[in-house]
Amino acid sequence: MKKDLGSVLALYPTPLVVVGTMVDKKPNWVLVGHVGIMGHDHIMVSLAKPHYTNRGIRDTKVLSVNVVDEAMLRKADYVGCVSGNKTDKSEVFSYSIGPNSAPLIDEAKVSMECTVEDLYETKGFDNFILKIDHTYAEESILNASGKIDYGSFKPILFEMPGYTYLKTGDTAAKCMTLGKETK
Repeated sequence: MKKDLGSVLALYPTPLVVVGTMVDKKPNWVLVGHVGIMGHDHIMVSLAKPHYTNRGIRDTKVLSVNVVDEAMLRKADYVGCVSGNKTDKSEVFSYSIGPNSAPLIDEAKVSMECTVEDLYETKGFDNFILKIDHTYAEESILNASGKIDYGSFKPILFEMPGYTYLKTGDTAAKCMTLGKETK
């Protein structure tokens, strides 16, 4: 028997990312666990309104979304623990500037440079609707077809309400194969 949990979000785990944007001409980084897909060329990043990063995103209209793996987890967790309002996080990661002027984390194996197309505000949150302009991936995690191999990349996932990080990597099945075996 299922128990009614009320109005509880149950779509976790989600990919863990570090968002980067320029604030007062310096990069600022924030750890984000609330991201979503909005088609093949758009994503959404949801940030609590008090985040320092929001100001930079609103001002520049560009940001990077850097997917976290285990190698960068410690630094990623750090930028989620301290506020840009009180701590200069500009030197936590080495970075490059993308064509649209967003800071991209050099050690992130996957980074997307995005442009803000819309802002949807909800109680306490700024939900940035983003067009993906550029996606960069380390060659070492690409398969023979030039696509990201998530089995070798192994991004970290964020799980709530436990506030835990989960490892990825195992394949359960290939998409659109199990249904063909079911009659």
